[in-house]
Amino acid sequence: MLSKNRLRPQRRIYFRPEHKNCPHCQQKLRRSHTAWNKKIATLKEVVHVWSMAYHCENPDCPKPGVYYKSAEAEAISMKHSPYGFDVVCLVGELRFKRHMTRKEIADELNARGVQTSERSAQNLYERYQTLLAASLTEHTKKVLAEVTEQNGGIILSMDGVQPEKGNETLYVIREVFSGTVLIAKNMKSGSSAELQTLIQPIIEQGYPIVGIVSDGQQSIRLAMETLLPDVPYQYCQYHYLKDIAKPVVDVDRKLKTELKKSMRGIREVERKIEQSDSQEASIAKGYVAAVRALLLEDGNPPLDLPGMRIYEQAQAIQASLQKCLDKKGGHPTSKRFQNI
Repeated sequence: MLSKNRLRPQRRIYFRPEHKNCPHCQQKLRRSHTAWNKKIATLKEVVHVWSMAYHCENPDCPKPGVYYKSAEAEAISMKHSPYGFDVVCLVGELRFKRHMTRKEIADELNARGVQTSERSAQNLYERYQTLLAASLTEHTKKVLAEVTEQNGGIILSMDGVQPEKGNETLYVIREVFSGTVLIAKNMKSGSSAELQTLIQPIIEQGYPIVGIVSDGQQSIRLAMETLLPDVPYQYCQYHYLKDIAKPVVDVDRKLKTELKKSMRGIREVERKIEQSDSQEASIAKGYVAAVRALLLEDGNPPLDLPGMRIYEQAQAIQASLQKCLDKKGGHPTSKRFQNI
């Protein structure tokens, strides 16, 4: 597979567990350490993902040694792989539907912006086969038994990945505490009735299910609620915030647009600076470069609003510039500097 150094992420994403309180004593969970971090290549971008482990600090908690991680983070990629599930699913699509060779798959991925090689394409194909073959083996049952003993039950997470519109969707069910893939299957239909056929075999194993986590897909939620009506259901935090924060995100988008409009005169300032070789002009070039960088700023709504980020950084630049001008107040060139 690709080494970590070859992937250049566009942004970082930090994940924490979906539940804030200990499921055993309701004490607020505290961050313990970084469970894992790695650079992951998806079909859209390369991201540096950090999964933070939390634990309960209550000395009287019946399960004090348990660490909790984000189910959403585990749903981005397979363990020990720098590629997202969407890339793995696309490889399966290219191999089984379009009958592409290993070289053709590698060329197609590179054309889509996913850096890979023929050898990596082969490994991705093998990973895809591993996903399809995932079942409740004896090893998996042993893991589930250990998780049940430690936590009083298991938490199920379900997600669907569709490489391209109109194609089959790969649905994956995981156990959240251990990150174990319980079942994965390509399905032509994502209806509630079809998804129940995936969930039912896991329920029949008899392990106590203490929670469910999923995104906002209606059919997944309906299937889970139909089969497990009394089990606590957690709507993943990112999708939940994305929905309730939509008005805030819309206002922030307008703020970002207005702020960038106010910086359109930067080119005129640059022209004035280019005509001068003074020390003040050299300093001004640094401020112009900082303003230029603001025009490229972006965030990750709703947790990181780009408009507010640009506003705060613009305020910091303005304060720094004003401080510089105040210090130069008695200097004979200060007036010229203010006009630049």
